[in-house]
This record gives sequence, C-alpha cells and structure tokens, in this order.
Amino acid sequence: MSRPIARVLTLLELLQSGGIRTVAELADRLDVDERTVRRYVGHLMDLDVPVESVRGRYGGYRLSSGYRMPPLMLSDDEALAVLLGLVAGQRAGLMTAAGAASETAAAKVRRVLPERLGRRLDAVLDSLAFTTPSGESAVPQTAVLLSIADAVRHHRPISVRYTAADGRRSERTLHPYGLVAHSGRWYVTGVDPAIGEDRIFRLDRIVGAAILPGSFEAPSGLDPAQRVLSGLATAPYRHEVTLRVRGRAEQIRARLPAGIAIVSDLPSAGGTDVQTEQWSSVELRADRLDWVPAVLASLDLPFVIERPDELRGLVEALADRLAHSARRGAPSG
Repeated sequence: MSRPIARVLTLLELLQSGGIRTVAELADRLDVDERTVRRYVGHLMDLDVPVESVRGRYGGYRLSSGYRMPPLMLSDDEALAVLLGLVAGQRAGLMTAAGAASETAAAKVRRVLPERLGRRLDAVLDSLAFTTPSGESAVPQTAVLLSIADAVRHHRPISVRYTAADGRRSERTLHPYGLVAHSGRWYVTGVDPAIGEDRIFRLDRIVGAAILPGSFEAPSGLDPAQRVLSGLATAPYRHEVTLRVRGRAEQIRARLPAGIAIVSDLPSAGGTDVQTEQWSSVELRADRLDWVPAVLASLDLPFVIERPDELRGLVEALADRLAHSARRGAPSG
C-alpha cells in the first residue's frame, strides 16, 4: 500500500472515531502539512465518504451523522480489545442507563467475527472472572452523557437540571472541564460562572442537559480526575476526622487514596531520632465512623487521633475484639 493511500485510510479511521477533528490535529497525526490534509479530505469525498467541514474557532472536519461504515473487519488483537472493553465497562458500572447496549454491541461484534476467532474469544470470556466493585454503580442517561461530553470537547457552557442527595431540584449553569468515572459513578467537574466556584455533579442525578450559546477557556494544566477526587475527600459529611500518622504522605496515600482522605507531610520537629521521624497529616470525612478503625489498623503505622474523641473508643473496641479473637482457642471436636 502506497504511503498516500495509507494516510487517507488513517484519516478515515480518525474521523470514524467521532467528533470534530481540527486540521492542525489531523496534520499532526498524519505527519503532513495542513494543505495535504485538505487534499486527503478531497480524496475521501471523491469516494463518496460524507466528510463535513465545520467552521469556527473549534471547527475542522467530521463525518456526516448517520453515515454507515463498511462491514466490520478486526484483527485478533482488535476484536479482543473491543469485547474486553465492553465486558469490563459493564462489570465496572461504567455504562449509561441503556445498560443492555453493551450486551447487544458485544453480540453484534461477535456475530461478524470469523468462527475461529469467535471461538477463541468465547473461551477467554467464559474463563474470565471479575471482582465485585465496591458500592453500587449509578448509571447516567445516555443523552446527558453525550451532551456534556460534547460541551467539554468544544468548551461550551451547559445548563443542567440537577437533583441533590436530599431531593432538592435546581437548574444550574456550568462550564464543564471534564468527565470522570470513579467507583462505578460518573462525575462532571467545572466552574459555576455565576459564583466563580468549582463544582462537581454526579451524572446520574442530572435529568437533563442543554448546551448553551457561547464558549469559555479551560484552565491550562487542568486535571479533572484530581479535582473530582479532592472534591469527594472534602465534601461535607457528618464526621470530620483529623489524624497524625507516622510515615510519608506518599506511603499513606497508597492505602488512603485521594477520594477518601487528604494526606500531607508534616514538617519535621527536629531533635532526637524519634522526633525527626516523618509524620503526616490525614483528614477524612465520613457519615459513619464504624469503618474508620479497620482502615487505620490496615495502615500498620503509629497514629494519633486528634478528633473526634468518639473515634478513640471505636479504635479501643476494635483492638479488644482482635485481642480476644487472638487469645481464643480452636473449638473442640
């Protein structure tokens, strides 16, 4: 295959992935100049591939809505990647309200594969086990997810109808920065332009989303996932727990990720070897305290409880239960 033909086919694959691709992006991916990209687009249009030109600041090229691609042709690696992605997404709760869509999509992919490859993939899926994800997944509406994703990509403000955890309903305007999937739930993070504050919304609690006119500039170096994790760790809960743990913050974060707690190194006090050992500050919030003692025990590091006092009694009770179990002999018979 000649290099120009290969690049035209690569251009088609890029456009098939959906959305609008800018000329600069396509030129970079194809390793050609922008004039050559426009010529390749002309080649696709000569082949009756409906490529649309989108004008404006975030304009570029895209395939016409509803365009049907030729029959699916996948290599072994590609077919396995597609099917595993569909199955893993369903098991992890990363799906929309149309949960059966992943099953029907997998069935369609399976039907068009050669029999030999299909049997091999069936063997993989039949022998594959998934651990149960923690907590229950909460799926968003497909229309909501697609609308917000489009607004994120094109830096467009959106209006959302939101139902809070306490049942209160409101309509909000958001400059969305990114979508984040975490622990079986979808979140959107961005800024409320009316008050200039960061906001995080669960997509399953959004009952409608509409893209608004205009555009906005997203901050450079933005990490939507880190914003969501930090927001979850600092959200208001019934109990606020503050601890000092002997160990490096990096070491403690391996057991207490950002979605659970905020961990930071404390400055060394100086003096003796004991005093100069590294301690870290840990802050976490919880609606219930009964699970916290077990988490602290799993750290296997010395710690000091600063607040709340109620937690001290729960830790002592867990220690007594563990000690009693350790002293208990095996049952006779």
